[in-house]
Amino acid sequence: MGRPAGEVADIFRAHGPAWRQAQHAHLSLGQLKVMSAIEQCRSAALGGHVLRCEACAHAEIAYNSCRNRHCPKCQGRAAQRWLEARHTELLPVDYYHVVFTLPAPISAIAYHNKALIYGLLFEIAAETLRTIAADPRHLGARIGVTLVLHTWGSALTHHPHVHGIVPGGGLSLDAERWVACKPGFFLPVRVLSRLFRRRFLEELAQAHRTGRLHFFGEHAHLADASAFADWLAPLRDCEWVVYAKRPFAGPAAVLAYLSRYTHRVAISNQRLVALDEHGVTFRWKDYRAQGKTRIKTMTLSTNEFMRRFLLHVLPCGFHRIRHYGLIANGERKDKLAKARELLHAIPDADAQSQATDASVPTVEPTFVCPHCGASMIIIDIFLRGQLIRAPPRHRAEA
Repeated sequence: MGRPAGEVADIFRAHGPAWRQAQHAHLSLGQLKVMSAIEQCRSAALGGHVLRCEACAHAEIAYNSCRNRHCPKCQGRAAQRWLEARHTELLPVDYYHVVFTLPAPISAIAYHNKALIYGLLFEIAAETLRTIAADPRHLGARIGVTLVLHTWGSALTHHPHVHGIVPGGGLSLDAERWVACKPGFFLPVRVLSRLFRRRFLEELAQAHRTGRLHFFGEHAHLADASAFADWLAPLRDCEWVVYAKRPFAGPAAVLAYLSRYTHRVAISNQRLVALDEHGVTFRWKDYRAQGKTRIKTMTLSTNEFMRRFLLHVLPCGFHRIRHYGLIANGERKDKLAKARELLHAIPDADAQSQATDASVPTVEPTFVCPHCGASMIIIDIFLRGQLIRAPPRHRAEA
């Protein structure tokens, strides 16, 4: 794929200051920080270093990255580091992809209750999978699951859902044997959907009773208990989307999938088609269409594009990748070792060598010359620009 027509950073640099001023009462501190980080990413404002090729003496300046998790340019290295850490955790079994999606009415109130509702989405989805899997009528085993939160649709609309990556089996309840699911079938999605719907609505009602939900604008009337109960009633009867895809084609395919999904942001620079007087044109996927007509283009005004992009800024400190069950952080090492023992499997040679040689420095150069391919070295470093501050005011003497 060729170079993109522009970057999200270009849009924020050109139109962000005026839009910030017009929307100053409606932007959160987190959104302002994301805008600032993207605008300054890989620019002189963050400092950088000067590189020189050891072979051909080619020199170039490299500016520092913002490393903000919402920046389209800063996720590649973070995803690679995360995948390297996950490589040794894969088991020699089929892996399944399960998606839990919130209905549109709940998505609408989630925007002003992100930490609460996104947190419930994680916890209830994981609880649902583990509960149904532990039921002897289905699998009768303790499973592990990795959940990744996405809050966007392809057109940048607010569409919260979690992608789950689940091994096709788990430890028996007495931890004495490995229980595998049926080939090509994990758990019944209708059963998952019903339990997910019931438990989520129970927790949502409890959050309302304890005053943890906040409502604004057209949803302000939902602060009243009876109005909220009437609003919940149709959600108890409608279908909640829980989708299970066919198993991946081996552990390598799991890693390939995760590399595309774990550190994805609302839109990548590669999807941008044009930045002009008409606004921002980008590619999006229409899932209702089939074949080549599925990929379409959409043009939004720059203000609307920035508004939609910032819909997906997560609360500070909120983790968008979480592990549960056998691969929960507190018990991952012991449970995976037990699973491999029962599966009569050991980590592959590559994984073992990576673990053994973790302390050995890599021979691959960090920076490579674009002309001759030789390694480049840092010959100078310059710090980020310092903001000019006004002199302190003299305090009046008492």
